[in-house]
Amino acid sequence: MTTEFHRIRRLPPYVFEEVNRIKAKLRAEGTDIIDFGMGNPDMPTPKHIVDKLVETARDPKAGRYSASKGIIGLRRAMAGYYDRRFGVKLNPDTEVIATLGSKEGFANLAQALTAPGDVIICPNPAYPIHAFGFIMAGGVIRHVPALSPEEYLAGVSRAMKHSVPPPNILILSYPSNPTAQWVDLEFYKDAVALAKKHDLLVISDIAYGEIYFDNNPPPSILQVEGARDIAVEVNSLSKTYAMAGWRVGMVVGNARICAALARVKSYLDYGAFLPIQVAAAAALNGPQDCVDDIRAIYKGRRDTLVSSMKRAGWDIPAPPASMFAWAKLPEQYKDVGSMLFSRLLVEEAGVAVSPGAGFGEYGEGYVRIGLVENEHRIRQAARNVKKFLADSETILAKAHNTMAGQ
Repeated sequence: MTTEFHRIRRLPPYVFEEVNRIKAKLRAEGTDIIDFGMGNPDMPTPKHIVDKLVETARDPKAGRYSASKGIIGLRRAMAGYYDRRFGVKLNPDTEVIATLGSKEGFANLAQALTAPGDVIICPNPAYPIHAFGFIMAGGVIRHVPALSPEEYLAGVSRAMKHSVPPPNILILSYPSNPTAQWVDLEFYKDAVALAKKHDLLVISDIAYGEIYFDNNPPPSILQVEGARDIAVEVNSLSKTYAMAGWRVGMVVGNARICAALARVKSYLDYGAFLPIQVAAAAALNGPQDCVDDIRAIYKGRRDTLVSSMKRAGWDIPAPPASMFAWAKLPEQYKDVGSMLFSRLLVEEAGVAVSPGAGFGEYGEGYVRIGLVENEHRIRQAARNVKKFLADSETILAKAHNTMAGQ
């Protein structure tokens, strides 16, 4: 009998586990870890949203089963958000599905749309669910380098030409996790035209669409004429309202794709806890100054990270959007790889980051830095990094000796 189940064999060991294990060990020993590794918002959920949750939870009927596609009030609120933000009018009955966070929505889209052997075009580097959601559903991933949006779109036609069978789904993700790249509406126009030319469905992930800094607000692919013929968009309240643990997301757009997702979800869940859905509707319908405040916090952290790390000797490009910075390894460590660099950084400097290799082969040579510590902690991390860079020869020699002795 095989020791592993079929789908588990298709999943590699979690790349971030080594760094997570080291963090846990050091914390157990009393070491203070400044943790930029996970994109986990650290600010509180706005009070009026929490108050609505508490109020609704007191209703004796609140603990009953909900609806797998989301209550109508929440779906109307999601449609209202798209109307206000993007000028896109959606039918909340047929073009909006409330999901248990964007990750669940994406994974169940893959289940709904994928036949065994289907080929999916996926950016690389990318958030892991973008590839592994489809791999778990029996699909085959055609990775296309995506260190810039232009590089990615240019690679799609090449992937179509050289893939057998031809791909049938194109994944987009802007603002990007992990690279923090941003695109304008012209990019989406080109992407829609390309997808229609090659008969591709499009899944666009804009979970970070409200976390932007120096540009205009990121657009939606659904603003492009004809996009709803082929595309859906995955979105989330997690970062916009500091509600990551609440697990509220949405899939909106093409009615046929939404119907397929709704059917899959009807077999798998009964939707989120009703008070969470009511509070999520209050978040979307209520005052939005809290979103501005959260965005300003991330911008302040971004600016502090870039300036303080530059003084420490590490040039980190200022991300135009998202809650991440995407940085090349410092010159002193450029040849050691992102996994060893990340391990040494947390062991020697008490600073945790995510190795770029965890987001795909084209992420090697980079790390992702989450803007999830306050500005004081960021400046402390920079002081630690400065010493880490100054001691690089000693640190690398010790690491090589340790590996040689294993």
